[in-house]
Amino acid sequence: MTQTPLLTRTDSSDDAPQRPAKKRGWKSYLTYAGLGAIFVYCLSPFYWMLVSSFRRTADIFDNTLIPEPFSVENYLKVFDGSTLFGKALLNSLIVAGITTTAALVLGIFAAYAISRLNFRFKSVILGLVIATSMFPGISVVVPLLRLFTDIGWINTYQAMIVPNLSFAIPLAVWNLTTFMKALPFDLEEAAMIDGCTKWQAFRKILLPLAAPGVFTTAILTFIHSWNEFIIALSMINNPELQTATVAISKFTGATEFQAPFGEQMAAGVIVTIPLVIMVLIFQRRIVEGLTAGGTK
Repeated sequence: MTQTPLLTRTDSSDDAPQRPAKKRGWKSYLTYAGLGAIFVYCLSPFYWMLVSSFRRTADIFDNTLIPEPFSVENYLKVFDGSTLFGKALLNSLIVAGITTTAALVLGIFAAYAISRLNFRFKSVILGLVIATSMFPGISVVVPLLRLFTDIGWINTYQAMIVPNLSFAIPLAVWNLTTFMKALPFDLEEAAMIDGCTKWQAFRKILLPLAAPGVFTTAILTFIHSWNEFIIALSMINNPELQTATVAISKFTGATEFQAPFGEQMAAGVIVTIPLVIMVLIFQRRIVEGLTAGGTK
């Protein structure tokens, strides 16, 4: 007695029924229109700054969307040596770099202590740290000016870095504390069971996992320090030490009453470029750091 083999039918992907594509309703188009309106509203000032930077001085008040004719004379004037703008960019980089590094080092250790260690009044300490960042910069200018005058810190880098740290450290502590609280404690315990000390577990396990939060905090702190104006304007009188934001405010035209709008627009574009490049390079890290802790 012969047995007939059983024939099995395998459905190919071509034979499988496909779901019809969902048609986009008016709500989705309305959402895209709203996002587009927000995009245009937020970026239109930057676009106008870019366009105005490529206009000639005689055409600076034109309303065309594209500069006619195209000119780079404003950029040449910015770096002609009389404005010391190149030196100002270097000063901004020094102040923002040191402020970011110091805020990260102090913020990482403070955030680790608050998020991983058990001690009394943790919430009170965290609240006090955040409360220090609520004071506007203008409210501390006069006391700091008097203090720095007495100790001889006027026209020094530390006169800008130390006040910046008073706003950068609370930002770093808050962001990193929120991020480290979302990391599981089991990883550190497993590392310590395998023979790591608490410092080794922090350095080799916790710190690499906290990299997205550290990157996000570093970029936010750097942007805050790079854009700082009121402290640098009040503490620095020496043109050799002024930052880029202060240098732009002190641009002068060919005559006493001429406002150098074109040069200021060009300098604003130059100051914005490093921040744009940084965000584009580390955008994935920024998104990971900002969304970390939202889900587990």
